Amino acid sequence: MQKWMLSILIAILVLSSGIGNPQVLADSLKEMKDEKNAIELKKNSINQDIQTKKSEINTNQSKIESILAKIAKLDAEVKETNEKITKLENEITQTTEEIEALKASIEDLEKKIEERDEVLRERVRAMQVNGGSVNYLDVLLGANSFTDFIDRVSTVATLMDADRTIMKEQAEDQKQLEEEKKLVEQKLEELQSNKSELEELKASLQSQKAEQDRLAAELEKEQDKLNAEKVDLESEYEEIIELSKELELEIEAEQKRQLEAARKAAEEKKRQEAAKAKANQSSSSSKSASSSSSSSSAATSAPAISAGTWTKPAQGRFTSPYGYRIHPIHKTKRLHQGVDIANSVGTNIVAAADGVVFRAASHPSYGNHIMITHHINGQTYTTVYAHLSSMNVSVGQAVNKGQLIGKMGSTGASTGPHLHFELHKGTYRHSPTNSINPVGIVPF
Repeated sequence: MQKWMLSILIAILVLSSGIGNPQVLADSLKEMKDEKNAIELKKNSINQDIQTKKSEINTNQSKIESILAKIAKLDAEVKETNEKITKLENEITQTTEEIEALKASIEDLEKKIEERDEVLRERVRAMQVNGGSVNYLDVLLGANSFTDFIDRVSTVATLMDADRTIMKEQAEDQKQLEEEKKLVEQKLEELQSNKSELEELKASLQSQKAEQDRLAAELEKEQDKLNAEKVDLESEYEEIIELSKELELEIEAEQKRQLEAARKAAEEKKRQEAAKAKANQSSSSSKSASSSSSSSSAATSAPAISAGTWTKPAQGRFTSPYGYRIHPIHKTKRLHQGVDIANSVGTNIVAAADGVVFRAASHPSYGNHIMITHHINGQTYTTVYAHLSSMNVSVGQAVNKGQLIGKMGSTGASTGPHLHFELHKGTYRHSPTNSINPVGIVPF
């Protein structure tokens, strides 16, 4: 409800302040109470929306935290992959350097092989000049002396060994060259392959991280939106609470005004009755006797009216005090906001003090019930009379202390005929915030 709506309600009350009709007073109070109920419903609805938003925010925050954990894990994996790639690149660089060094060794090896090839080719040419073969026996027999023979034998042996050595070294160097080339090329190929796999893994991780970053950004944006909506709801909730407080004060003021109007009406009624009694003394005496007789017959079911401000609302057994107890129907521990007086169905129920009826209706728990506002020594009180079998007053009606207002019953959430009586300090609220123990205030 907006402020202007409250202003209209206040204006209605101001315009109606000069009207003495109890029904008009009751209608204005009913409108204010209906408006307060609407505000309470709105407040509860907003509060439920706030709780829903909080739940959505918590759920969203959990998603964000989960994604951030995934991002952190992906960051760690990317870092680890980068370290592996760096290590491989270092190994590739080292292997490339080894290849370059090996190229020099290969060049030397190739040079040796080429030199040996040249020696071997000379041997071949020599053999071709000598008919295709070297006759070492001719060399030995051509010696001029024994010493020359020995020298030639040594030379021939040396040449034969040299030929064998050259052939062996040539074969070994060729094999070594092929193996070293193959080993280096294989190592380089493996390193390049591993590097490619790691680069693909890195690209995949970075792609996943980018997707997670996108999701996190969307969730952060949604979180900001939810928080803003929650702030708006909380602001609206605070406004509703303030409006509810203002309206509650207006209701209390209206109840006091109604009570004052009822008092004036009662005083006027008494004045008129006094004038009538004075005008017809004999008639007044007979009526007084008749009234005494009627009161005597009613005394069997109604309590005696006590002196002072308050009087006992009903005759009967005091069965349940004010305070916490296990509810006889709901079987849960809750505050019993009043006291119970048990008696037979139809027992008279009277107003505990002078006041104005502001509610006379039925309720699932209270059953048929009456609520009366009292203004006593500058303090407002509210009394509640529940589980009635019948109600003898209407909303807006002024009642006097001890006046019959209804009959005892067992309507609503009740286990047997009794009066549930509550006393509230201030206006009535359906909560234990202002209910008080009537014992010690009301003379039971």
